[in-house]
Order: sequence, then structure tokens, then C-alpha cells
Amino acid sequence: MARYTGSVCKLCRREKQKLFLKGQKCFSEKCPIERRNYPPGQHGLNRRAKISEYGIQLREKQKIKRTYGVLETQFYTYYEKASRQKGRTGENLIKMLERRLDNVVYRLGLAPSRKAARQLVGHRHVIVNNHLVDIPSYIVDPGDVIKVTDKSKKLDMIHNSLKRVKDNLYSWLQIDKASLSGTFLQVPERSEIPLNANEQLVVELYSK
Repeated sequence: MARYTGSVCKLCRREKQKLFLKGQKCFSEKCPIERRNYPPGQHGLNRRAKISEYGIQLREKQKIKRTYGVLETQFYTYYEKASRQKGRTGENLIKMLERRLDNVVYRLGLAPSRKAARQLVGHRHVIVNNHLVDIPSYIVDPGDVIKVTDKSKKLDMIHNSLKRVKDNLYSWLQIDKASLSGTFLQVPERSEIPLNANEQLVVELYSK
């Protein structure tokens, strides 16, 4: 499957805000946004061109895509599914992305970033409802229990990540650090999801 293999810090600089793609580095002084808060490239610092309406909508789409680590085809598939559901399409889109297994593993604190969470899932370290799941895009349902496999409970990355996470930080998740597991209690409301993006602009972009 296609995936982005370039520098994720450049993605944050392009959007001029932290997308928290690099784990603990994003909270340290080493974060490039702290030192170079302008787009990457030869002309990034001096570029002053006025951005168009299309450009604003595109940047919001790219921001959400990059935050959740999905590429264009998969992102548009999520959008089409969201448009067929009841309610506001933009909110449905964000809720669906939030229910991805790699994102839930990240929110539970079992991985320092979504990329690391995707690797945990892909390398068969995660169980959902006592069944091994190795598909990062697997959609989690309310009541699902996510656990780390017994053979993976000694991984330092998991324990180091959990040390930096507060207990039950999100109202829709329940975390049990002792057993390295968590429960997806319910689909969160858009207002509960900590995502600094305007998904309505994505709807307007795709509606053209």
C-alpha cells in the first residue's frame, strides 16, 4: 500500500502548525516549528503571495489528511462514505477518521504518534475484542476493547508512551494502563475531538 516516506516535520511546516506527527519531539525544543515556522523550500521564508479561496480549502484538506496519515484516494473514500450518512458531512468525516484503529491506539497512549500506532497494528501487536487485527484502517465500534498482545507487553515504546499520558484523557475512551488495554466507549462528538481544522472547507472543496 502507498504511504508517505518523506520528512513529517516538513508537513507541519507547510501547514504552519503542529500536527503532532513525530511523537515526543513535537513537545520539545527540537520541533522545527519552534525554530522555522514557515513553509519548507527555497522560497518558504519570503513567500508572501495572497492565498485564494481554493488554496484555503486545499490547505484544510491537506491538514486533516496529514494529521490522520491517509493519502488522497483513501481520504476521498472516507468523504464519500461520510456524505451518505445522516448529519453534517464534515463532522461525519472527522468522526470516521477518529475511529480508525491506528488513531484509537494513539489516543489511548499505546504509541507516541499515529505513525508508530500504525506500525504497532501492522506488526500484529494489537488485539480487538480478543481477535488479532493488523489493519490500521479498521473502524472501531462502541464497546470494542483494544489490547496489546501478551508477547508485546514488554515493548519499551508502549510503556514510555503511556508514562506521558493522563488517565482517561478523552471522554470516549477508557484506559487501563496496568493491562495495557482500553475501551472505545462511544463515537465522540466533533466538539470533543482535539483537531484544529475546519472540515466544512473540505466539504466545499469536494462539492465543486
